[in-house]
Amino acid sequence: MINAAVAPILLDNDVELLILGGPTHAFSMSTASTRNSAKQQGAEHIPERGIREWIEGQQSPRRALAVATFDTRAVSPQLLGSAAKKAMKRLVALGCRPVAKPETFGLHGYSGPLADGELERAQRWGADLRKLIASN
Repeated sequence: MINAAVAPILLDNDVELLILGGPTHAFSMSTASTRNSAKQQGAEHIPERGIREWIEGQQSPRRALAVATFDTRAVSPQLLGSAAKKAMKRLVALGCRPVAKPETFGLHGYSGPLADGELERAQRWGADLRKLIASN
């Protein structure tokens, strides 16, 4: 796992699968202002750059790179929007190939921890992605 704040702007050609995830802020991917707002609300780990900025810095891949996206958001109050769906839409526009539908994992509150059962669900999702790539 690499934090978007320090992730390389250009991906190596040998990357087989890109899994990109982040929190849902204001119905979408975080921005500098929504990350600042999260910090003011008590979030402890706030990166300088999020997945929105990382995607904006990407060039179209030389081949249809396989991608999967996920996000996190509070289960209560249940909020609308999905950073994962917005990220997938932008990655597909760059020429990436989705291998799974965007996934959301629930948190207790805005900063976590993961809601009950979500860690196991995330592990199954990751295992399913591994199988998809291994079979191709």
